[in-house]
Amino acid sequence: MSAVSGTEPSPAAGGRVFFQTPLAAPGAREDPPPVVAAAQQQQQHKQQQQRRQQQGKVTVKYDRKELRKRLVLEEWIVEQLSELYGCEEEEMPEVEIDIDDLLDASSEEERVSKLQESLVDCYKPTEEFINQLLARIRGMRKLSPPQKKDI
Repeated sequence: MSAVSGTEPSPAAGGRVFFQTPLAAPGAREDPPPVVAAAQQQQQHKQQQQRRQQQGKVTVKYDRKELRKRLVLEEWIVEQLSELYGCEEEEMPEVEIDIDDLLDASSEEERVSKLQESLVDCYKPTEEFINQLLARIRGMRKLSPPQKKDI
């Protein structure tokens, strides 16, 4: 009789048979079991719903009336600048008029000065535009970022 020693399995030892799953070929994709795939899809769907809800909350937190006023004013500004520069918006030189910056100004003179600096390249008279713009922003409020509300 021969004695078996060490850690090597012996065929006579009534050994156990172990099965290994075959290794996937490089580049081959193994699909997850149906239960896992369904759980992943459910998780993705839940995340998409949460993102939509968060996006909706952000737009609601701004004052819609104030946003509408701002949009109308900005469209008016683009229209007036097109007339002042005698060209379409795409061809217009880079002119930055920051409404919030104008609202932050401490005096009317400071606002006029900031607008004149922005329009320094304009060859047409800008006084009427500046006066109309200042009249339109009177009473407007600065837009602040939305406040986080706990629900």
